[in-house]
Amino acid sequence: MVFQVPILWINLIISLKEIIMSVNLTYHGHSALSIKTNGTNVLVDPFIKDNPLTSVDLYSLQADYILVSHGHEDHVGDTIAIAKNTGATIITNLEIANWFSAQGITNVHPQHIGGGYTHEFGYVKLTHAHHGSSLPDGSYGGNPCGFLIKALDTTLYLACDTGLFGDMKLIGDEGVDLAVLPIGDNFTMGPKDALRAVKMIKPTLAIPAHYNTWPLIEQNAMKWKQAVEKETTTKVYVLQSGQSINYKNNQDDSIDNLFIET
Repeated sequence: MVFQVPILWINLIISLKEIIMSVNLTYHGHSALSIKTNGTNVLVDPFIKDNPLTSVDLYSLQADYILVSHGHEDHVGDTIAIAKNTGATIITNLEIANWFSAQGITNVHPQHIGGGYTHEFGYVKLTHAHHGSSLPDGSYGGNPCGFLIKALDTTLYLACDTGLFGDMKLIGDEGVDLAVLPIGDNFTMGPKDALRAVKMIKPTLAIPAHYNTWPLIEQNAMKWKQAVEKETTTKVYVLQSGQSINYKNNQDDSIDNLFIET
């Protein structure tokens, strides 16, 4: 007897496989991100409780790893509370890792600028970032950083808080699929410099971040999207807080086949 699998089940299995083999990114406003890849949950700069752009309950966030780019309060955010709640490993520079250890966090993985390590979910390298890094209590936080992440044949560049710098071209030479760039100005790159960054990095997709949290960094993200897509081949997705995308690098030249908005 031949058992026939209903077509609905087959489609469901295919859909689940595509989700598992994709990189899912959720934007929580400001610079806070959730990334799910290889079945692993990664939080980035989880500024949640005092973030006016999100209403998510920080204790509902799943985290196996937390990436912290620098020591400022709006990026360290709720890292300690989430790490204690989930047991997540914090990946950050050596100075901030030592600071977290002094706060009673046992699972820390220190790295430093230019250094990479293969974690459970993928390879993470700390990149340059031009910014400050003092910690909430005034302690020295070492050098700020961005993150270059390679997972599931996908390369992500999270610039985090930074001004424009020429070595972004070298980061672009890594073949960046998805770049998250600040556009808020005043504390980081503004729209014009972020556009110049796109021209150096040449990502397939760019997502704006670090804007509209407070009046001082108000920007028109749709206007930036229009400028980027007019002057480059990069596609821009403007995500509202709580929105997600799935990225699946299937080596297809068609942008419509690379991204699924949810």
